[in-house]
Amino acid sequence: MRLISMVLAGAALAVSAVAADDGLISVQSVYTVDQTLDRFERAARDKGMTVFARIDHAAGAAQVDKELRPTELLIFGNPKAGTPLMQSRQTVAIDLPMKALAWADSAGQVWLTYNDPGYLVQRHAITDRDPVVEKMRRVLGELSAAATATVPQAPANLQ
Repeated sequence: MRLISMVLAGAALAVSAVAADDGLISVQSVYTVDQTLDRFERAARDKGMTVFARIDHAAGAAQVDKELRPTELLIFGNPKAGTPLMQSRQTVAIDLPMKALAWADSAGQVWLTYNDPGYLVQRHAITDRDPVVEKMRRVLGELSAAATATVPQAPANLQ
């Protein structure tokens, strides 16, 4: 009985730190939205990735007199990973380059969210790029850990 309680407590902690929702992986961050995305961007650049854009959605909302909790998007990628996926199925280009979203929920908790590459290949029926997908998952996990000080996990249904 005690072992079951410990397992359930551990599972609850894991779910609070990492949540999967319809192909999205969300990881709690101990940093602010700005700091989280700064750390992610620095880690991505350090791995040789291209950062295409950074969008501050809260700033955009403020320009039209609307309020939005801190919400920033980073668009980044590496053609070594994206090109093979597009060679298999060009429609995956709608989801590439990759994106990382740092945002604060209504309680002020900061999250880093990104698409699971496994979800993208399922969405686009790509079946011949497993090594690419696994490398993308590994690298995204490393980037997320560097940005948030939390270790992400892929959704169980996509592993």
